[in-house]
Amino acid sequence: MENTKIAKKLVNIMIECGHIAKNGLNSYHQYKYATAEDVLLKVNSALTKNKIASVVIPEIASMVDVTNLKGNTEHLVTVNVQIKLIDSESGECVDLFGIGSGQDAGDKAVMKAQTAAIKYAYMMSLCIATGDDPEADTKTDENSSMGNKGSKAVNNVKKISAIKKSITVCANCGEEITSDRVVQFSMARYNKPLCMDCQKQMIKTA
Repeated sequence: MENTKIAKKLVNIMIECGHIAKNGLNSYHQYKYATAEDVLLKVNSALTKNKIASVVIPEIASMVDVTNLKGNTEHLVTVNVQIKLIDSESGECVDLFGIGSGQDAGDKAVMKAQTAAIKYAYMMSLCIATGDDPEADTKTDENSSMGNKGSKAVNNVKKISAIKKSITVCANCGEEITSDRVVQFSMARYNKPLCMDCQKQMIKTA
């Protein structure tokens, strides 16, 4: 079986990263969440301890301008990331995948999206528990809570959601995966997005 050595190390990493405390605070909705910094620190510690190198390969999936409720233009960016984990001892590697979006009036939208994509790629692939609360930007929360005036912003979010869904493709055959549940199950079991046919093939050849 391929990648047996790195698989054993990943089990140790998953054990070490089983839970991350919520040290971040959403000041608008008053709930806590696990920060990207805490996730990366915990994962980095576990990876280096097990002699696993991490290489991030980002790709901008979409970039559009949206108008907030104050009439100002902000940039909304969606980024796909591929994280290649390489065992420095055996040379075996495993790929993780993530999608993240970020919105900012300046030049931080790409960084926000990339950080979110990396954070959730690690959290989903390593099954890191923190709770179900998604963190949100305070400014975005304020805009979205002002009633019908936020309909334009909501429509923009829906458009981006549609874009995000359309770019999820099978890592083996390249076919589009339209079901979020199929993607989530595949990432948890195979550490990459696979369509149902390719997942069945993996089971047959296991």
